[in-house]
Amino acid sequence: MTSQTISKIDTATRAADKPIDHQSVPTAAVIETTMTTPPTRASSFVSQHHGVVWGFISVVTALTIWWAVTATGLVPSLFLPNPTSVWQQFVKVSTEGYMSATLIQHTFASLGRVFIALVLAVVVGVPIAIWMGTNRTVQAIFDPLLEFYRPIPPLAYLPLLVIWLGIGELTKITLIFLSILAPIIISTLQGILTVNKSRQFAALSLGATPSQLLWHVTLPSALPHILTGIRIGLGVGWSTLVAAELVAATKGLGFMIQSAAQFLSTDIVILGIIIIAVIAFILEILLRKLQANLAPWYGKY
Repeated sequence: MTSQTISKIDTATRAADKPIDHQSVPTAAVIETTMTTPPTRASSFVSQHHGVVWGFISVVTALTIWWAVTATGLVPSLFLPNPTSVWQQFVKVSTEGYMSATLIQHTFASLGRVFIALVLAVVVGVPIAIWMGTNRTVQAIFDPLLEFYRPIPPLAYLPLLVIWLGIGELTKITLIFLSILAPIIISTLQGILTVNKSRQFAALSLGATPSQLLWHVTLPSALPHILTGIRIGLGVGWSTLVAAELVAATKGLGFMIQSAAQFLSTDIVILGIIIIAVIAFILEILLRKLQANLAPWYGKY
């Protein structure tokens, strides 16, 4: 097909999926104008950054409660060190290191494992989901296998991975990969199965081939679900990180947490947990921004 035909397909499918603008329909209404007081600068900032303001308030509140509980001695410092001790350990581990590695080295070791596992899960999971969504026989074959392995916690098959793959990096990456794979497949499959049929019919009526239907209609429509699956999978992957780094690791945030727990260094344990949470939060925000840029229509109608 020519580029003009493909352009027609894109135009037709967008038109088929375009919502009705009810505001453009003339109605008999009486418009009343009222004088309102201009908002102040403070109220305007709060209204424009509503989520940020309340998020900041919740973090400050949590830190205040944490400090108050430790300062009053309600919880012994062995079980819950105060925020100052955790900050001091952050500075110390960042400069002097912990277990023969600095905080940056531990962080990048964990990021590398999660990133490799995520890329592999996307490369494997998205094609499988597309295949399942476009072929009922393939879906019937893979669906019971997926539903069988999906509920199994990663720690359950960790011993098998150690026996099969040894105690090297491959075992850690495979464990994280398996935890990320299922959410990506399920979310992508849901996106494929819920593509607007009118868009597909519009493309087929213009002579689109199966490959053109896939690349110009199905995948763009399923893109928000694919990105949602990546977001969910990344969160699950980070939660599996500590378990993955139980296996003969020498660097990594999970390894740092496990090592500190053996020596009852609760402040370092909490430090590692906070760093994992902060990194996961930052990655989630970045993926949300990516989803908003690649699929700006998603969730609006």
